[in-house]
Amino acid sequence: MKLAFRHSWNLTPRRAMALQRRLRDRVIDDWAPDLKAIETVAGLDVCYSKATDMCYAAVVVMRLRDLEVMEESVAAMASPFPYVPGLLSFREAPPLIAALRRLRAQPDVLLIDAQGRAHPRGMGLACHIGVLYDCPSVGCAKTRLCGTHRDVAQRRGAWAVLRDEKNGAAIGSVLRARPGVKPVYVSVGHRVTDAFARQLVLEMTPHYRLPEPIRYAHRLSNETRRRCEGDVLFRS
Repeated sequence: MKLAFRHSWNLTPRRAMALQRRLRDRVIDDWAPDLKAIETVAGLDVCYSKATDMCYAAVVVMRLRDLEVMEESVAAMASPFPYVPGLLSFREAPPLIAALRRLRAQPDVLLIDAQGRAHPRGMGLACHIGVLYDCPSVGCAKTRLCGTHRDVAQRRGAWAVLRDEKNGAAIGSVLRARPGVKPVYVSVGHRVTDAFARQLVLEMTPHYRLPEPIRYAHRLSNETRRRCEGDVLFRS
């Protein structure tokens, strides 16, 4: 599987989709850790250069009980895969993996600014990273990639089931993390349940729409881009 990521730029979109279909059966979504036993949660995010083909990945590890930043890691590389809707994993997983490998210790849960099961082939970036590391992972996206849902009440913590358009199966949750603010799209990545995913996101959104680890990772990835643009870019 690591080989597939390392040489993902050699995959055609058709082969990438086939790989997603093979890997989705490895996702575990009927078991979750005890939230009270979770100590650290890592937020993952990637941003792109506006002038070159470089992408910048950031991982920010926070302590769950007080949201203190414990560790940060970044990586930069040329985009290894073109932009193709539904194949974000092959574009963003390589730089994120490079950043994860630089951590001193693996966090308990990965919280990724991406889709998990809420994906046309049930294998979004949060699933891909989670399966690769065999680590609990949750996708928390700002926009919907697929699925339908009813309206969500305006109060904090309100949610609705996100369902597959074809068969009606539950593929995630539409969660109101802040009252009166647009909801986020939460779905299982690996080794968690939908209920755990919702609870984790709510625990980590005390003030804003997005969970703190993702907000910090987004800021760090953009700071890295600004720092590196125009300089000698480091590569993983």
